[in-house]
Amino acid sequence: MGFWYLLLLLIGVVFIVLSLIKIKSVGVTKKTGTLLTLGAVVIVASIFLLTPGSSEVIANLLNLQ
Repeated sequence: MGFWYLLLLLIGVVFIVLSLIKIKSVGVTKKTGTLLTLGAVVIVASIFLLTPGSSEVIANLLNLQ
């Protein structure tokens, strides 16, 4: 499981780097803003999933007990 969470983290970092490169060359557009936001959301989600006890929190939120 940890491999997939780290892969999500890497994808988020790639999204942010790509958006920053596009912002530098083209400027802020809707596409670059969306890519930057999506990258940040993916990074936050993967860090949350890597924390101990995250499976219990998700189970409580989805009433899986």
